[in-house]
Amino acid sequence: MRYGPVYKWLATVTCMVGAMTVALASSTVNVAFPDIMGAFGIGRDQAQLLTTGYFASQTAGMLLSAWLIKAGGERSAYTLSLLVFLVGATMSAMAQSPEILLMGRVLQGLAAGAIQPLGMAVTFKVFPAHQKGLSMGIFSMGMVLAPSLGPTMGGIAIDAFSWRYIFLLSLPTAFIALLLCNFFIPSRVRMARLPKFDFLGFGLLCLFLTGFLLGFSYGQRLGWTSTDILTLFALGLSGGVGFVFRQLYGDDPLVNLRMFKNAQFTAAALIAFFTGCAFLSSTFMLPLFVQQIQHYTPLNAGLMMIPAGLSLFILFPLAGRMSDMMPPQYMIYAGLVAFAVAYGLLAGADVNTPFWSLVAFTVLLRVGTALTRPVTNATALKSLPPDMVNQGASTINFVRKLGAAIGTNCVIVFLELRIPFHGDAYAAMQTGASQTTLEMRERLIRLFTEAGVPEAARDPGAFLYLGDIIYAQASTMGYHDAFMLLAVIAFFGVAPAWVMARLNKREAAGA
Repeated sequence: MRYGPVYKWLATVTCMVGAMTVALASSTVNVAFPDIMGAFGIGRDQAQLLTTGYFASQTAGMLLSAWLIKAGGERSAYTLSLLVFLVGATMSAMAQSPEILLMGRVLQGLAAGAIQPLGMAVTFKVFPAHQKGLSMGIFSMGMVLAPSLGPTMGGIAIDAFSWRYIFLLSLPTAFIALLLCNFFIPSRVRMARLPKFDFLGFGLLCLFLTGFLLGFSYGQRLGWTSTDILTLFALGLSGGVGFVFRQLYGDDPLVNLRMFKNAQFTAAALIAFFTGCAFLSSTFMLPLFVQQIQHYTPLNAGLMMIPAGLSLFILFPLAGRMSDMMPPQYMIYAGLVAFAVAYGLLAGADVNTPFWSLVAFTVLLRVGTALTRPVTNATALKSLPPDMVNQGASTINFVRKLGAAIGTNCVIVFLELRIPFHGDAYAAMQTGASQTTLEMRERLIRLFTEAGVPEAARDPGAFLYLGDIIYAQASTMGYHDAFMLLAVIAFFGVAPAWVMARLNKREAAGA
């Protein structure tokens, strides 16, 4: 080997730089939502498409990874994906409309979807058999560390310049990854003919993702039973069903469903789905919560995430090494409990919750990620034959991002439904018979009088202030409900972890 024993570390660092670059782009935008919403005059339901659209296109891009490797080798696939990513980042930074901004995010996500499983597969293959868990822990550190630090970097960029600069933050590391991959990513002679690609299956997947994401995003605004929304859901459902049948009966499927005949792989994929939603939803929800409820600046919202990101330097390698020494289900159980406890604590947070309490909750979420992601990746890939590792890496990441895209969208829809629900409930209690309401009104009018507010404006001003208080409280309660929903989603992973435990006991008994 050209670089000797150190090659595995050189290849891993190269893969991590690329993974961190695309992961950084997934999270820096989250602290910029209030600024972007103000710049383009859009609501929270439309703004979240910048995150879920990224996840959705990333999900689709993951299915391109294995084909790109077959077509030109790891090095060519890595280079092409990074170039597409750079184009998307530039488009996003220069966008003059929300549509162009979304298109740039989609291109970034598509490239990220190809880069992450490619890097994961290369890292897995360059380490010896007894260090596979360690390799996944190190690689996962890069994939999750960047989303943890991304909001801080985004906050600094917004405070110093504007929201447009957050899309330029990932350019330096993208260029570094381009340089390193030409030395340390494996290459091979290109095939004389391109391998077949299931364009129909890919189109059906895109139809499924587009239909459901747009349907969920615009459902609250246009009405859930409107013709447009029902049409979008019908198209999404048709695309999803068509995609599954195409993968089952097509000649060159994008997803080799034979892998799911392996019960160990299927259990790991289900865990990845639920934990992907639990972790990646937090990178969207937490910055939004502290900016809208606690009125943090983008920089402070990002600073809140730094300790959690730094903790991953210790947690991921440690968890990866532990996964080589103990049954995987124990770590997964502990990780799921950490997710559920953290979200349960966040469900009690409000405008008075101290900064460091929120930091502690965020660190606990990262503990859940560290205990579940490396062991899930390693278990999934160990259960497959060597010739299916590339497809397995692509598929497990595909499932994880699918969980993130669908889960985050559903959580935002749930949040948008619960805020008006609580608002209506609080408003219904503000009547002339409510002594508390009357006392508050009188105090406000007295304050307005002392401040010299004209008499005609005092009463309307008091009711406007009361309305703002009601909306703030309703928003807080809506976030509480959304965090509890995420805790429940995390616990859904217990069932496949239990199945994994039974399979491990059966294998141990048969050995």
